[in-house]
Amino acid sequence: MATTPMNKLREQVLKRGVSSIKRLGRTFRIMDDDRDSGINLEEFQEGLRDYGAELSPEEVKELFSRFDKDGNGALCFEEFIIAFRGHLNETRLKAVEDAFRKMEKTGDGRITGKDMKGVYNVKEHPKYKNGEWTEEQCYMEFLKTFEPDESKRDGVVTLDEFLDYYAGVSADIDNDAHFVLTVRNAWKI
Repeated sequence: MATTPMNKLREQVLKRGVSSIKRLGRTFRIMDDDRDSGINLEEFQEGLRDYGAELSPEEVKELFSRFDKDGNGALCFEEFIIAFRGHLNETRLKAVEDAFRKMEKTGDGRITGKDMKGVYNVKEHPKYKNGEWTEEQCYMEFLKTFEPDESKRDGVVTLDEFLDYYAGVSADIDNDAHFVLTVRNAWKI
């Protein structure tokens, strides 16, 4: 069976272990020479080369074309990463939705600092222990994990944001059972 350039790249990235997609992201942010949050073909090739991906020039061009949806010669990096990491399968999706439901206490479909009480214990957080942060500040800082884009951060986590976060986690875990166990242990489900 022929391996697609995307599968070949995924395999090479995942061999690098936990946080491999984040490292790929960092590589591309560095390679965005003109700082326009878009990646042209040259930056894409350079980023993959610097990351150590073993792809032919033709495979790189095929990948680039696949993600240049509007044909303008630039990739939106975030869209590339979302497409690269893939989606949660049914088993993983159920585990993440269960975790979201456990956290989302008020029934409004959003996780806020108020929802975090009783689900996330801040008592051992170093900044809480030394008096630097309040309980609410600890919750808000924790919620930033699920809202990485500062320009869109509002301290409220939606199901879509929660799913996006866990899609990234999922990309680094090959086995469904291990992923489900990770989510269930994290949220004590």
